[in-house]
Amino acid sequence: MADQDNLTRRELIQVAAAAAAIVRPALATDDTPKFFTKEEFAMVDELGELIIPADDHSPGARAAQAAVFIDARLAESFENEPKQIWREGLSRINGLSQDMNGKSFMESTPKQRLALLTHIAKNEEKPETPEDHFFRELKSRTAHAYYTSKIGIHQELEYKGNVPIKEFAGYEVK
Repeated sequence: MADQDNLTRRELIQVAAAAAAIVRPALATDDTPKFFTKEEFAMVDELGELIIPADDHSPGARAAQAAVFIDARLAESFENEPKQIWREGLSRINGLSQDMNGKSFMESTPKQRLALLTHIAKNEEKPETPEDHFFRELKSRTAHAYYTSKIGIHQELEYKGNVPIKEFAGYEVK
């Protein structure tokens, strides 16, 4: 497997499939974030949906409650470093949005938000700036939250569990 911080899409799906046995239950939310401020939570929710948007096949990160999951994991973390990474990362994204668009990330248009995300994702393989590094953290946590949800495992990956296969649809090997 590649470097843990540098997962390919195929490796990410393999990890998610392996985690299928421990599908997390849907998270109940009373609309009160446990770690993030309401503004930060809205940003994480929007960023997650930009990373894993809803499509014709399955709902996106928002429907899978990825932001709720990330918020809960950070709230229960005993370590301060992950919390600091997220607070600073979201602040940097807002700062970059101010530089690029003259307004905060959430005040920007959907097109401007996507352009900002594309900008910080361009160096994903070799991050240079703090924003580039934060993008890797954001993408990793969003993917983990999504692919351990019922939506990610059962709708996106179409995991059926341990069921017998009546016929193997493959190629005949000679």
